[in-house]
Amino acid sequence: MDSGQDLDQALDRISASITKLEGALHRRTSRDKTLDALENDLQRIGEDRTQLAAKLDQAEARGSRLEDVNKDVSRRLVAAMESIRTVLEGQES
Repeated sequence: MDSGQDLDQALDRISASITKLEGALHRRTSRDKTLDALENDLQRIGEDRTQLAAKLDQAEARGSRLEDVNKDVSRRLVAAMESIRTVLEGQES
């Protein structure tokens, strides 16, 4: 009877060990899925960052061009006002 009890105890320990192993495997699988999801999110964030950086570069270039055009228009307006002032002064004399 003693060996029967020993066998039952051994089977109980094996069963408990298998249960613990299954739990550890489940936790590991869950962590791996979470890690995969985080890696995918990180990749998408990197792609978004690249796209946003390109759009920012385009916006800065456009802003620079608009600033140049604005300076040119301002210069032309000053020249036009000076011409008008000269014409008006000539008519007053």
